[in-house]
Amino acid sequence: MKLRQNKKARTKLQQQKDHAMNLLLLKIAIVVVATAIVVYFLPRMGEFNYSYELNQPWHYGTMISTQKFNIQMSDSTLGMKRDSLARSFVPYFTRNLQMEASVKDRLRRLNADERLTKHVITMIDSVFQQGVMLGTTYDSLQALGTNYIRVIRGNEAQIVPFDRVMSLQEAYQFIVGHNLSGFTNRDIRALNINTILAENLEYEPMKSEEELQAAYDAMNSSLGFVRVNEKIVDRGELVTEEIYQKLKSYEAVINHRAEENGRSGILLWGQIAIVALVFMLLVSYLSVFRADYIENPRSVILLFSIVVFFCIVSYVLVSRHLFHVFVIPCCMGTIIIRVFMDSRTAFISHIAMVLLISLSLNSPYEFLLFQILAGIVVILSLRELTQRSQIVQTAILITLTYYVFYTAYEFSIGAGVSDLDRRIFMYFGINGLLLLFTYPFLWVMEKTFGFVSDVTLVELSNINHPLLQKMSEEAPGTFQHSMQVANLASEIAKKIGAKSQLVRTGALYHDIGKLERPAFFTENQAGGNPHKHLSAVKSAEVIISHVTTGLGLADRYNLPEQIKGFISTHHGLGKAKYFLITYKNEHPDEEVDENRFQYPGPNPRSKEEAILMMADSVEAASRSLTEYTEETISERVDTIVDTQVKEGYFEFCPITFKDIADAKEVMKEKLKIMYHTRISYPELNKNA
Repeated sequence: MKLRQNKKARTKLQQQKDHAMNLLLLKIAIVVVATAIVVYFLPRMGEFNYSYELNQPWHYGTMISTQKFNIQMSDSTLGMKRDSLARSFVPYFTRNLQMEASVKDRLRRLNADERLTKHVITMIDSVFQQGVMLGTTYDSLQALGTNYIRVIRGNEAQIVPFDRVMSLQEAYQFIVGHNLSGFTNRDIRALNINTILAENLEYEPMKSEEELQAAYDAMNSSLGFVRVNEKIVDRGELVTEEIYQKLKSYEAVINHRAEENGRSGILLWGQIAIVALVFMLLVSYLSVFRADYIENPRSVILLFSIVVFFCIVSYVLVSRHLFHVFVIPCCMGTIIIRVFMDSRTAFISHIAMVLLISLSLNSPYEFLLFQILAGIVVILSLRELTQRSQIVQTAILITLTYYVFYTAYEFSIGAGVSDLDRRIFMYFGINGLLLLFTYPFLWVMEKTFGFVSDVTLVELSNINHPLLQKMSEEAPGTFQHSMQVANLASEIAKKIGAKSQLVRTGALYHDIGKLERPAFFTENQAGGNPHKHLSAVKSAEVIISHVTTGLGLADRYNLPEQIKGFISTHHGLGKAKYFLITYKNEHPDEEVDENRFQYPGPNPRSKEEAILMMADSVEAASRSLTEYTEETISERVDTIVDTQVKEGYFEFCPITFKDIADAKEVMKEKLKIMYHTRISYPELNKNA
């Protein structure tokens, strides 16, 4: 026996170690995956992520230069200066003497009149002396407004006025236009000079372009410089041409530095470190204060999905300048987490989310102030979501908070009413409108992650629900018991900070399995007891089956998983003790298989399920008291709850000893009120 106990203890210890290792691996995986996704979309910090326009106000805080830089000319000014330099540039050409000699030789071999040939050669010499170039080259230089060219002869370059140079067409017209006495213009054209004449000035592109580029490089494109810690622009200041060029120049310097840092990998590793740190702190919070969320993968996935989703949306919008950051409804994620989880977790995740979003902003101070304040408003205004109108009210409150705080902040830094940016008010208004879409998002989250909102719970708590109505008609005693348990459990939940609406709804449905055979349960018996005709084992089977039957009904009526959890855990792995003891008394010499009398379980896994187990057992047991005094009620509550603690029903749910003590106090007070004996009214003395 002792060996079996030791083996069982070792097995349990190993299971605990394996469970702890699995949780550790889950935490590591969460941090790694979330960090990888966020860092992938995170704009490389150091990039210039401001949006500004010429002759428009500067919408951010005061910008101070962190380094010295030159103020570059605008593109238009720089283009005009380059055009001017191009017009004044003197390109290079080479005179092709070999080609000139070839043209003359071809004329001499025409067998034309000797005197006419000499005349034409003289004219060709004349145009070659001036310079003849290709028509397209000539037209380009003329369009550019070139005044001079350089003609290379040997090792020297002679500057020649461009107006002396001829195109090939002009040279031909010049030659045929000078007649020789005794010959007509037709005689000169008959020589077909146009097929012989060629340009003697050949453009030197390499040398010309090298020198022009050197001139561009030497050109001073700076309008001055900005010193370290010098103010570039202030909030609300009009972006003039001068300020615009300062901003453009500073943007180029910052982005160039960001590219260099990106190549070195330092920037990337810095982002990974800070994002991972934020997520590790969030996981640490869950591990210390809400371990039940870590135990439930759906809760962790929902929480981190919301944080990562809003970070990605913010990064994309900010980096591409699609919308202002104040348009992003960060509080939507906080509302969703608050509805499905709790206030503290919602606020901590809100802080983590806005911190991560602020990494993409060059001036995050105001964003953090506004969003943290809005997060507080969400937590205070939305303790429990029981009506759709609460979403509208919360959205209005958040928008008003933005308006009031923005105005107060501007006044605190010396701005006047005329300095307030109307576009910021518009952004906050759009933010508030987007918050109205939280409700359909809640529906999507319910269907995707299997959660249930308080609005859904309120709808399920309506006693006109078909299942509750059926129970009130066919099992009225069970219905009344469920109502009493619901009231008792919700009061405990309010006392210890659990979800009162969830536990109330769970209490209403926890015994729906009794609908199949209501007469077999004491609260529905009006006289006869059908268990008299059954053995203890068979009776136990009937009583225990109400759990599995209840789960079947829950599936048929599409009840949420959380409600099914209350049905399966309200007896945990406990036993039908009445029939177990009865069987033992009837078979004193037999070794009893107690598993035949055990409920299928499991034991409670959440604080709310533990509350229901306590309230259900105490309410049912209190009906068997012979007298309802403070002592008997207190003793019965202590006995039942202490036994449940001793038997380990609450071993794997996040309920503390203080919570249990508070729960017992609530049940004692409520039972005293429920079973308080009314005073007897005196009868009227007829002789009086």
